[in-house]
Amino acid sequence: MDQATTPRIRTVALLGASGAGKTTLTEALLHRAGVLTRAGRVEDGSTVSDHEPEEIARGVSLGLGVAPFGWTADDGSTYDVTLLDTPGALDFAGVVDAALTAADLALVVVSAVDGVQAGTHLAWEAAGAAGVPRMVVVTKEDKARADFHHALEDLRAAFGQALVPLELPVGEEQAFGGVADVLSEQGFAYDADGTHHVQDLPADVAAEEHRLHEEVTEEIVAHDDDQLERYLAGDEPTAAELERTLAHEVRDGQAVPVLVVSGVTGVGVDRLADLLCELGPGPGDRRVSVLAGTTEVEVGVDPDGPALVHVFRTVADPFVGQVTLFRVLSGTVRPGDRLVCTSTHVEERVSGLFRLRGKEHLPVDAARAGEVAAVAKLTGTPTGALLAAKGSPGVACTARPPRERQRVYALALEPVTQSDDDRLSAALARLVGDDPTLAVDRTGDRTVLRGLGDTHLTVALERLARVFGVHVTTAPVPVGYRETIARTVEVEGRLKKQSGGHGQFAVVKMRVSPLPRGAGLEFVDRVVGGAIPRTYLPAVERGVHEAMAAGGPHGFPVVDVRVEVVDGKAHSVDSSDMAFRTAASIGMKEALATAGTTVLEPVCRVHVTVPSTVQGDVMSDLSARRGRITDTVAQDGGSVVVEATVPEAELARYVLDLRSLTGGRADLRVEPDHYEPCPEHLTPA
Repeated sequence: MDQATTPRIRTVALLGASGAGKTTLTEALLHRAGVLTRAGRVEDGSTVSDHEPEEIARGVSLGLGVAPFGWTADDGSTYDVTLLDTPGALDFAGVVDAALTAADLALVVVSAVDGVQAGTHLAWEAAGAAGVPRMVVVTKEDKARADFHHALEDLRAAFGQALVPLELPVGEEQAFGGVADVLSEQGFAYDADGTHHVQDLPADVAAEEHRLHEEVTEEIVAHDDDQLERYLAGDEPTAAELERTLAHEVRDGQAVPVLVVSGVTGVGVDRLADLLCELGPGPGDRRVSVLAGTTEVEVGVDPDGPALVHVFRTVADPFVGQVTLFRVLSGTVRPGDRLVCTSTHVEERVSGLFRLRGKEHLPVDAARAGEVAAVAKLTGTPTGALLAAKGSPGVACTARPPRERQRVYALALEPVTQSDDDRLSAALARLVGDDPTLAVDRTGDRTVLRGLGDTHLTVALERLARVFGVHVTTAPVPVGYRETIARTVEVEGRLKKQSGGHGQFAVVKMRVSPLPRGAGLEFVDRVVGGAIPRTYLPAVERGVHEAMAAGGPHGFPVVDVRVEVVDGKAHSVDSSDMAFRTAASIGMKEALATAGTTVLEPVCRVHVTVPSTVQGDVMSDLSARRGRITDTVAQDGGSVVVEATVPEAELARYVLDLRSLTGGRADLRVEPDHYEPCPEHLTPA
């Protein structure tokens, strides 16, 4: 592949809702650029981006698709473009975040049929949070019920008036055959091979295009004092001058161009590629920084500077092992270079260097500042890490932490065979290394996998089986119930055994009483007169701990009790630590059986951010889950944060129900808060 210089590099993340046409658009761009002789189809599982079996089976993107190509734009310059095709499902928002750390431009893809969807909001907000400039492309203009104007109204209603339509469709649905260029006031008709030629516009389109031209021109020149002064003096700027000014506005987030295409027929695809190159920022147009301790350090995008590389994604490949995707922030990386991971301090050798195009590896002799490339078998460098040249200042730096996505859905895993059990921990560690939005923890004696939703975990477990050969069954995560003693009681724990030789003897008298929630265990020594020698009291406390951990009458660990040791007996020969440990355990179990226990259920603090239009529905649903609304806070943009306390038992599938209730327009955070007595009719058997 021809290598472009740094100013001519464009890295573009394609974002948007599932089904908006991102993957089809990627195929169309690759085909129009001459990379593909024939565009693949999502329905056939033949696309470059969606090549994993899980993606082909579902017909949607689930991972990050990388698609580089070369493009000679209208301005005569040759550009090196890398498309990062991302999933639209909320469960895979972590992939969107990863792509945005490597991209200089976010291309938000919106269907002309469906308009703005939940995934569109996710894309827009993610790009804004990452500080990445945006452009919008309306796709599927050739489909039945396509309506560009309705989609544009949706976009403006959702995201404001910074949207600048640069094109209008000429015809819609099956009649979509060309575009009207708002800046040059020309019409372009498309031929079957995807090329276009100038053609007169229909009268109605010409009138609308001229009106838009005046509005857009005024909007663009308003951000450039010199151009505005000339415009007011009657000097109409050319289309090229407007494009140059608009490119600065796009870079600064002041304007969001809107284009229109059909990925199936190819109408508008070449103009989209031109404008991505001419209006989109390059690596040197945006500020890139890393952290030196807590101080931000700006990185100069210099191909001749010291090498500094950001790893934004890793993928477990069943054939070549771990594939590390990275972006070169500074310097030039070549095969054979040795770089140091700044977080693990492991020295890595770049044994081979290539660019990914789907699953295809394209060897390259160097990766320069601003470019996206890949290398295999960097086992000591996790996702999100920096790699720096040995001895360079970058060795003391770390990458900015990624956006935190809370893992709100979980499943308990059970290995199918002993072999699966032996390999499970290592395989899960590899999965989490590939996808940091997954997490593994232990709940009791169970392994728990946490993620962003049910599809997220389902796909992860399919990859666990396909790539690592580890098979598991799943179950809901058990709720962490606890018990506490219901009332104060005095008991005696007695152990007396004689079997020849030294026997076992210990007597422990205890007063056991309940404590406030969260107090834990309070162990008090009230023995007088040496009835129990002090050397045995630690053993008594251990026995109490063991009995509490073993569970009360309902089988749950016991918490929040006060144990006062008031008296006891010891034998000079037959007493021992083990005897008193056992006697204390016996006494504690008797106290729980005699006084009875109250089952405590964990209660979580829930923060739900939703559009204000569904606030009432969300609050009603939380109340139906035994939740208590504690606060509501209105936010900018028409959203509201609902805060509540809800029993954990009611939250197992809450994120799935919440997305259904809000059409996917919800953000959920759940935090453990406290324990409360479980209602008797809901007490687990």
